[in-house]
Amino acid sequence: MQVYKVLGLMSGTSLDGLDVAYCEFAKSNSWSFRLGSCVTYPYPAVLAELLTKSTTLSGLELTMLDHQLGDFMGLCVEKFLNPHTQLKVDFIASHGHTIFHQPEKKFTLQIGNPYKIQQHTGLAVVSDFRQADVQAGGQGAPLVPIGDQLLFSEYDYCLNLGGFANISYENADARIAFDICPFNIVNNLYAQQMGYAYDDQGKLAREGKCIEALARSLDQLSFYENLGPKSLGTEWLAENFQPVLDKYRKENPKDILHTLALHQAKQIAKIINKPKSRVLVTGGGAYNTFIIETLQNLLSVDQQIIIPDANLLEFKEALIFAFLGVLSLRNECNSLSSVTGATHDTLGGSWTRHFSFDR
Repeated sequence: MQVYKVLGLMSGTSLDGLDVAYCEFAKSNSWSFRLGSCVTYPYPAVLAELLTKSTTLSGLELTMLDHQLGDFMGLCVEKFLNPHTQLKVDFIASHGHTIFHQPEKKFTLQIGNPYKIQQHTGLAVVSDFRQADVQAGGQGAPLVPIGDQLLFSEYDYCLNLGGFANISYENADARIAFDICPFNIVNNLYAQQMGYAYDDQGKLAREGKCIEALARSLDQLSFYENLGPKSLGTEWLAENFQPVLDKYRKENPKDILHTLALHQAKQIAKIINKPKSRVLVTGGGAYNTFIIETLQNLLSVDQQIIIPDANLLEFKEALIFAFLGVLSLRNECNSLSSVTGATHDTLGGSWTRHFSFDR
């Protein structure tokens, strides 16, 4: 049995920091994994600010940011490995940081120069996982569902509450998945208006009250009527979601957060409709007890929400991108057309250098 030892790097839209996770994968009749040491490295203030305004940068400035982020990622891996000299790492799988994502125009861009990461670490790096699917007519997202299918098949639904809420599940013997609604990417904005980095356990939202007109306007967004493969990005947020919120900018931020929580729980509950289902919830939003309680109240009593240990909760996406790297190494498809709407399953990932895997 071959065991693959990989570092997974994940940078999400909520800009919480860079996740680094040490992962081991093995396959006999089915895949198994072990999630080892995991660390989140916060972005330096200057880098975080540049990433926040990255879509407005010139071509030259964006290229420079690509190199800056790659340097930061490489330094983080060096820092991660220093106290773990006993770890044997085969390669690094890096999601990168998404800047532009417009699959309808056949492009997606993740930065964080992989050659910079290789320069710092001496390890081969696989990145740019979304491009192959987009060129095959897919949404290029979400990519995590193949990991859900092969590593977490004991759950009926895998729900991730990150910058955006997304879900994956089996339907008629095919895996389907999609983004549901904006999540931490908007929640954090209103918590920050009150001087908090985020809404700890949903305490701020719990103290607010529902703005009925806002709730109706959000529920009526056309995105929620689309039943096909669909994904969300910052462009959609700026063009469709934020303008609705901006009409209520004079309202108490706690009331906005409360209304957002009700909206998010409602949209998620509409999807989770299988009786006696087990729902694995990961991502930083799983710590928002107000939203979790609100969601549970919308589900039937035989539906179980399962929140795993902190490592898996916080680093599941880094784990799965490490796994996508393993599939890429094995020349196996790592993006499902049933999820993304592509014309066929694709093999994504570009390597900084080729190497032979020999254990």
